[in-house]
Amino acid sequence: MIRPDEIQNGLDKGEFFIEYLPIIELDQVRCVGAEALVRWQRPTGVVLPDDFIPLIEHTPLSGLLTYWVIDQVALELGEWLKAQPGVELHINVPPEILGRGGLEYAAQKSGLQAVRDKIVLEITERGLPDQLGLDALDQATRRGIRIALDDIRIDPASVLVLSRSNVRIIKIDKSVLQDVSDGRATSWVAALSALLKTTDLEVIAEGVETAEQLAVLRTAGVQRAQGHYFSPALRADAFLAYFRHQAGR
Repeated sequence: MIRPDEIQNGLDKGEFFIEYLPIIELDQVRCVGAEALVRWQRPTGVVLPDDFIPLIEHTPLSGLLTYWVIDQVALELGEWLKAQPGVELHINVPPEILGRGGLEYAAQKSGLQAVRDKIVLEITERGLPDQLGLDALDQATRRGIRIALDDIRIDPASVLVLSRSNVRIIKIDKSVLQDVSDGRATSWVAALSALLKTTDLEVIAEGVETAEQLAVLRTAGVQRAQGHYFSPALRADAFLAYFRHQAGR
């Protein structure tokens, strides 16, 4: 069992690193950005965020790790963001630190404020149903901060959250695509297609692994996707090489 103090020690010792998962525009099948994913290199191996992020939610460590990610992204991909038109970089942010000024300060200190139009903050859907979270979201979007709702499952509860917020980017949870892999009926396809026809939402699908899943997403009108079908998460140098290869095809 991982303890919060071990996470703090790992951060102090420089054991954390970032991998970048490419985001692919499906229309032209080209890389248009990436999502920054934090990893923890322990002596026993690499620990993925699902195994340590829940342990620090609603604690000071949650903010500290987020600010570290912002600094690291600026160091590794800041120049790329400044030089490349039309790209974007997604950073996962815990809902509890929205509206407290820390994100703006971290962006200014790191230099990412200069490319704020290319930064998308991903907020998990489960942290948003309360009115405080929705108010913070609306304030952020009014200040020009781009927000994406993560882990959307295309059910009535998700649609309700979408209808109550100003967020225009959503990410479909990878579990949704499991219906396609298992050969089950994909009832969400019709619902998503109708949603896209009646709104200006931008949809990014996570966890694409097969050509069959990709075909279903295109049928539904999904604009962008991520997953091993295109590329695994990559360290900064490997991601930049992947992006250059995509751009030069």
